Amino acid sequence: MSQVFDGYERQYCEVSANLTRKCSSSAVLNGEQKKQKVSEIKTGLEAAESLIRKMDLEARTLQPNVKVMVLAKLREYKNDLNNLKSEVKRLSSTDSQATRDALLESGMADALMASADQRGRLLMSTERVNQSTDRIKQSRRTMQETEDIGVSILEDLHQQRQSLLHAHNTLHGVDENVGRSKKILTAMSRRMNRNKWIVGSIIAVLVLVVVVIFYFKLRH
Repeated sequence: MSQVFDGYERQYCEVSANLTRKCSSSAVLNGEQKKQKVSEIKTGLEAAESLIRKMDLEARTLQPNVKVMVLAKLREYKNDLNNLKSEVKRLSSTDSQATRDALLESGMADALMASADQRGRLLMSTERVNQSTDRIKQSRRTMQETEDIGVSILEDLHQQRQSLLHAHNTLHGVDENVGRSKKILTAMSRRMNRNKWIVGSIIAVLVLVVVVIFYFKLRH
């Protein structure tokens, strides 16, 4: 939830509670004291209306999922402000005795208490919403930390994959070199075998020539 809206909300609740106390105390006054108190209450109502307007403007800038909840709270604050206006009108239109009689007959005191109870419930609701917001923020931080850990693991895996690919390429190069060496050794072995046959053939021919020479010499 917007911190700006929370600030306006706290100010309004304080102003509203103060106006309720002044309305209750004005009911037993008369004359100039009552007029002065009513004037103070009207000034407070203007301040409360200004805060309501600021909250309304701020609420319209919030995200849709938060905006719905905030606008519902704002409607309750507007109803509370209308109740305060009605009380001020009643105080302004009657004298002290008539006001006390009206309060006794119409149960205005009960209405004031109910309004105060309503504001108390609103404050409790606001506190619960703030706690929920804190939990959501904590969950988001946890998700962000988890995401960072996941990204770090993926980076490590990528580096390991690159290392494995490099090792594979190195082994592939070694395998090619071994293959070429094997071919060279095979060719050398073949040449050696061929040379052996050639040398053996030459020796056999020489032996044969020597035998023939000895044969002819012995006959002569």
